[in-house]
Order: sequence, then C-alpha cells, then structure tokens
Amino acid sequence: MSARFGERVRSVLGARGPLCVGIDPHAALLASWGLSDDAQGVREFGLRTVEAATGRVGFVKPQVSFFERFGSRGIAALEDVLAAARAAGLIVIADAKRGDIGSTMDDYARAWLTPGSPLEADALTVSPFLGVGALDGAFALAGEHHKGLFVLAATSNPQAEGLQRSTASDGATVSASIISEVSGRNAEQVGAGEWGSFGFVIGATVEWAQAGIEPFEPVAPILAPGFGAQGAAPSDLRPRFGALSDAVIASESRSILSARPVDLARTVAARAAEYLEVAGV
Repeated sequence: MSARFGERVRSVLGARGPLCVGIDPHAALLASWGLSDDAQGVREFGLRTVEAATGRVGFVKPQVSFFERFGSRGIAALEDVLAAARAAGLIVIADAKRGDIGSTMDDYARAWLTPGSPLEADALTVSPFLGVGALDGAFALAGEHHKGLFVLAATSNPQAEGLQRSTASDGATVSASIISEVSGRNAEQVGAGEWGSFGFVIGATVEWAQAGIEPFEPVAPILAPGFGAQGAAPSDLRPRFGALSDAVIASESRSILSARPVDLARTVAARAAEYLEVAGV
C-alpha cells in the first residue's frame, strides 16, 4: 500500500527540496513563449513546464482556471498535463480551490482525487469558508486513496484580511480556527511522529502573529504561495515559517515561467538549488 500523502510529501521535500513550480499559462506568458492563446497553447505550455520540472523539483501546481477558460478542449489539455506530471513522478497539486456542500463537494473531490479519474491529481486546494465540516466528504475520500488536501487558511491577498483575521468569541481568528479543526482530523489519522495529509495554504508574506496563527501539530504540509514575483525569497522561508519550515512547499510561478522556454529547465534548476541550500537538503 502506498504511503499516506503527508509522508510522501515529507520524503520528497527531503530528497528534492521545497520548490513547487506553478503551471500558470495565462495569456501574456503564452505570447512570450510564442504559443497560441488556445487549448493547444496551454497544453504545450503545461507539458514543457512538466518536462523542465522533472528531475529538478518534486512538485508542480497547475492553476486550473487557465485551462478551464478554453472549455472542454482546455480541460482535455489539463488532463494531458496532469497525466504527464504524475507519470514523471512529480507530486501534482491541482489548484482548483473547490468548496461547496454535500454531494456537490463530494463530486468535486471524486473528480480530482479518485485513482484513474481523468483529472486525477495527488492533492487538491479547497476552500473551508462554507465551514470545515462541509469538506467532510473530501477529507474521507482523500484519506481513503492516500491523497492530500490543502485547505485555505491564511492567504496573503488583502481582500481576505477582513474575513480571515476576524475573531470568534473565544478570541481565535478564522484562520486559527480552520487550522485547529483540520489539525484535529489529521491527529485522528496519523501515528506518533507522522505528518498529516490535510495541509494548509498559508501565504509566504503572511505575518503569523497578525493572522493569529501559531505552529500546529501534527505537522502537515504547508503550501506557500507568495515566493518569487509576489515578493518572498528563498531566504525568507525559515524566518517566516520557523519550526514548520521543513514542511513548506514553496510555490513559484511567474518568476520561473517568465524565462524563455529554452532557459526554463536551467531556471528551474537554479531556483531549486537556492531552496535546497536554505533547506539544508
């Protein structure tokens, strides 16, 4: 039986380091790469990025919206990119930020987390803002198939601050409450010293004290957007995440993808080396 997702992430972080290459084929990048702004263009963009990432990093994160905008052909392109990345041995995080209730949420989870599904990924980003309990079906399915979830907890976009930093009667922020509730689910599934498979999205530019969050147990992967073009550097990883820095997956997109296609693999390798040095791998 395969290892649980949290332990898989732990192993890959130890072997390849923290860098996760985003796959974000927005129109300006397609143009700079000389690719058409259509389903064929995003497919080629995604497959080239997978090729450049293979053997150099452990994680890729396709942003689903850039494929969805081309309808069924874009989804077919995404299926090809997901399959290629998983076949290459990369951990694939589908950045879809799904969040709903009941059977609707359950089928989102089935689409992305069921082995053999056309959209199968290793993990899915999910939104808890209809209540963490609304994700129960996704937690169950992920656990059954040794997949992962990354629950939005403390994002760095300014529009989120009013909601995520608001406090309940016990004084805990929304972000802290989400982390606490999901950590409880992890604790039910893991043994002593093991990592949970239900991780968190915590922006690399978030001030933990301002967000009302603290280091949590059991350890679970942290998907950290905000590195690269959004301002955080590899050297910020340990100061920002402290005791949990070894669990961070540092996501970069534009800062890497803006390289010329001929330079992409070299850019990925150079950036990965910076993170490896910081992580001490």
